[in-house]
Amino acid sequence: MSDVIVFCESQKGELKKGSLELLNAAKKTGKNVLAVVLGPQWKSISNLPALHGSKKVFVCTDEKLKHYNPQAYSEVLNHILKDQNFEIILASSTLMARDLFPRLAAKIDAAVVSDCTELDLSSGTTVRRPMYAGKCTATVKFKDGVKKIILIRPNQLPVGEPDPSATAEIIEVSMPILDLKTIVKDVVTGTSEKLDLTEANIIVSGGRGLKEAANFKMLEELADTLGATIGASRAVCDAGWIPHSMQVGQTGKTVAPTLYIAVGISGAIQHLAGMSASKVIVAINNDPEAPIFQKATYGIVGDAFEVVPKLTEEFKKLLN
Repeated sequence: MSDVIVFCESQKGELKKGSLELLNAAKKTGKNVLAVVLGPQWKSISNLPALHGSKKVFVCTDEKLKHYNPQAYSEVLNHILKDQNFEIILASSTLMARDLFPRLAAKIDAAVVSDCTELDLSSGTTVRRPMYAGKCTATVKFKDGVKKIILIRPNQLPVGEPDPSATAEIIEVSMPILDLKTIVKDVVTGTSEKLDLTEANIIVSGGRGLKEAANFKMLEELADTLGATIGASRAVCDAGWIPHSMQVGQTGKTVAPTLYIAVGISGAIQHLAGMSASKVIVAINNDPEAPIFQKATYGIVGDAFEVVPKLTEEFKKLLN
């Protein structure tokens, strides 16, 4: 019986939610689940995939893998996988994975599909993915016998309960000798302690209706109350109010939180394509004809500067 490989990513010493979702999905197949983790940050947390169903964990903690390098990561993965009996590789559809796995697919002669929102491994292998900025959804079925690489959007699948008593075989992998064409010396990240937008369960996003960058403080207070991450429309990112790393949309980040609160966002097609998969959408806008209301689960027609502080106050009463 072939195995299922799960490529795991971590953040601040914990498995990312997307990786937990994939480990749970792989465990439900009844096949052996193998996890692959790369980077020196795994020296102290390589046992985490075992708690979620992995029977073997391949770990390469070489310092050359501290920062993502497409050549190094693809070569190490190829080195790990060449002796494994597998048919399916699962990974979160992150920016890194969408760059990495097409390279790996070319090396191992595998089919690859990214940005999936549904996964069915019960009979054959079938996935669903949005196309044309979310205007339609395609059902993709792989041919029998081919190796498959499937990249799933985070927040699409359930997370299983960890088993504290579970153990796995930890296999330390040495870095193969590589003539790296580029070397990443440092990565400068933002100062935010919040979850990345693609991993966040609650997102509070602002648009041009906030009038100026200073008014995002109002959203930050609401986000802090809810334990949410701040997002933004493309217009305010282009205006320099908010870093582009916080942009939600077709040319920004595609998100699927449980709760998405859109404040002062009209709902351009580009933005809707990035957040329409949210479970619950709350729109606050003073224009009753704003397109965002067509997608919203709940809509509030009103002045954001009156509505948001009242919402924050009520949430504080409920949550404190």
